[in-house]
Amino acid sequence: MRSELQLIDRIRSLASNIHGRGLAIGIGDDCAVYHSPGASEDLLFTTDLLVEDIHFRRETHRPEDIGWKALARGLSDIAAMGGEPRFCLVSLALAPWSDARWLDCFYRGLLKLAAREKTPLAGGDLGKSAKATCDIVVCGSVPRGKALRRDGAKAGDGIYISGELGSSALGFESQRGKARQKHLRPEPRIALGKHLRRLGATAAMDLSDGLSLDLHRLATASRLSAEIAPPPIFRGATPEQALHGGEDYELLFTAPARRVIPEHLEGLRLTRIGTMRKGSAGEVRINGAILRPLGYDHFRKP
Repeated sequence: MRSELQLIDRIRSLASNIHGRGLAIGIGDDCAVYHSPGASEDLLFTTDLLVEDIHFRRETHRPEDIGWKALARGLSDIAAMGGEPRFCLVSLALAPWSDARWLDCFYRGLLKLAAREKTPLAGGDLGKSAKATCDIVVCGSVPRGKALRRDGAKAGDGIYISGELGSSALGFESQRGKARQKHLRPEPRIALGKHLRRLGATAAMDLSDGLSLDLHRLATASRLSAEIAPPPIFRGATPEQALHGGEDYELLFTAPARRVIPEHLEGLRLTRIGTMRKGSAGEVRINGAILRPLGYDHFRKP
């Protein structure tokens, strides 16, 4: 089986001969972007799967937390594009072990985050499966032509991240403390994404699969290489968890070297970790050594 990136490239190639009106950005970014003729805003669309025993375990994850996380993942993609969420759709395949109480609690967690972020549930689908599976679709909007993309970085741009990395991987493994809470209920950085758009960030994406893999994706899209130092690490996490663990849902972004980026935004730490360079597209170096993209890949062999 090929890697996830190779499969995405293959699907993009297969779909390339189908053209439609209004699609500004398709396969390969955090969201698809649709230009509605005559509108002052572009529409953002994202979809994300949450699968039992891959993204959650029923023995360790409450249904309320699973519902929250399902929506948070989609909202994080909207945040990465600098957008504002508008509504969501949820398709849920129930496993044989799930019951009406589990269903109620799942939607209770999802709708709690939906209410806070003003993202009404507009529909979806229900089905049955051997394992519980959720597919979230989130629609958002952004001022016309202003969506943050992965391919906009320029040589010399600073590379930044929000927050600290490794908390989710630590929480998943330890099932204890603040790290566990951050794994169960990630916070989509909606306000930060909008701020970065106004500030003039050149590229952005959310850190869902690990810094090593996600920065590789951003550098590949921008046809540049990247040089970084170790990122801020969540207390108790290992460097490996911070670099490759994934599911932190912080934002990775680039900005011109002369742009003043605040060290904190509404209590959230922003840290410059490196610089985009001319060089082999997608290559990432940390302290001068090659950093392999070892973040989470569904199709990588163990």
